[in-house]
Amino acid sequence: MDGLKTHLSALASRGRGSIQLRLSLVLSLAILVMAAAAGTVAFFSARHEAHKLQDSILYQIAGVLRQQPITGVRVLHLRDRDDDTQVLVWPLQPDQPNLHVPKDDDDALTLPNDLQAGQHTLVVGRETYRIVVPKTNGGQRIAVAQETHFRDKIATTSAFRTVMPFLSFVPILVIIVIFLVRSMFRPIAALSASIDHRDDQDLRPIGDHQLPTEVRPFARAIDRLLGRVGQSMEAQRRFVADAAHELRSPMTALSLQAERFTQTDMTPEAHARLAELRAGIERVRKLLNQLLALARAQSPATHAPTLVSVQETFRRALEDLMPLAEARHIDIGLEGTQDTQIRVNELELITLVKNLLDNAIRYTPEGGSVNLAVTQDAKSVTLHVSDTGPGIAPAERERVFDPFYRILGSGQTGSGLGLAIVRTIVHRLGADMTLDFTDPAHQHGLHVSVRFPAQATGSGQTEPLRDFPG
Repeated sequence: MDGLKTHLSALASRGRGSIQLRLSLVLSLAILVMAAAAGTVAFFSARHEAHKLQDSILYQIAGVLRQQPITGVRVLHLRDRDDDTQVLVWPLQPDQPNLHVPKDDDDALTLPNDLQAGQHTLVVGRETYRIVVPKTNGGQRIAVAQETHFRDKIATTSAFRTVMPFLSFVPILVIIVIFLVRSMFRPIAALSASIDHRDDQDLRPIGDHQLPTEVRPFARAIDRLLGRVGQSMEAQRRFVADAAHELRSPMTALSLQAERFTQTDMTPEAHARLAELRAGIERVRKLLNQLLALARAQSPATHAPTLVSVQETFRRALEDLMPLAEARHIDIGLEGTQDTQIRVNELELITLVKNLLDNAIRYTPEGGSVNLAVTQDAKSVTLHVSDTGPGIAPAERERVFDPFYRILGSGQTGSGLGLAIVRTIVHRLGADMTLDFTDPAHQHGLHVSVRFPAQATGSGQTEPLRDFPG
């Protein structure tokens, strides 16, 4: 299941990172290219229209002045006395081949006298002029001229003012496109996060009602795959449970036969061999019981959660394991006499505590101690099981939850299923479990904490503590 989640998450992340980014870049690039092309066309079009408007102004000036005879050069200022805005007006005499128009003390304008009616752009002196020669009714021709650099400056400014509002909205449009692309891919990101945060045993269909149409076939394929994985895991659990259940009867018979052998006369060597046989039978029986417990923990819950007393759970676990603790001279203590209640499946909580307590007793040297405690605050209820054994090194703390994994050199026999069962139940109950040293300074002993959120209690808060008889 871990491999499936990792693979699906990697596929979703890789698809989101490439398709979304590429789509955003392509759309943004297309918008920028089209905006640049449209802006260029709009700029030159607006500039051309500004020039046409300026030509029409020159024609209007000529139309006003031709109503009266023009005998000499006139200098008109369109704005204040700025030389850049001046317009030159003079008559074109047919008997003069060239016309000299004084401009300042150092220069004069020489204008060809044979200009045809219409619009002209000529270099006169050291400047370029736009000249309009209108047709007159009285036969006199008038030349109206203006320097082009001022005209170009006005036309360019007008063109920029026309294009700037359009260009200023392009970045906003790019941001909107990126936002829309991200919002369209958000359901896929949510699907990836949902699969990534699922529990190992959670094989519920992911559904496709909130996904885009193009992604729904992929979601349905995942659902079908999860269904097949669930069937395979269920078949595996049934096989393990059925095999363990079927083996319990012959192991019980073997145990009874071995018990009867102890009542017969045998040599000391035979008694020693029989003791080893009985110990082996007992280990197999324990392994079968733990296999059944693991299969039940991995199966869907069949009982509704109820409020369960933590102290009562501790005592029920101690009743079953006290003979083992007494045989190893282990001192088991309950820290505190206060109790609290947790809304869980009672059988699962008892199984969890018994496995933790059994593991602590078996790995604590003879004469050591094991302590049980419960603490609570406004946000959680935490169960504590600590011992004075060798503890678990930080590098081994993840591996010990794997089924059948046992730490080398511990000197203890076992199946390696206890902590695997505990972790499965912890995940099912929505709790958190941490491992630490009982004595961190000397890195000795094992302290297991199982934290249940406040929502696991009866009213959403921890139940009021009450004195528990010692």
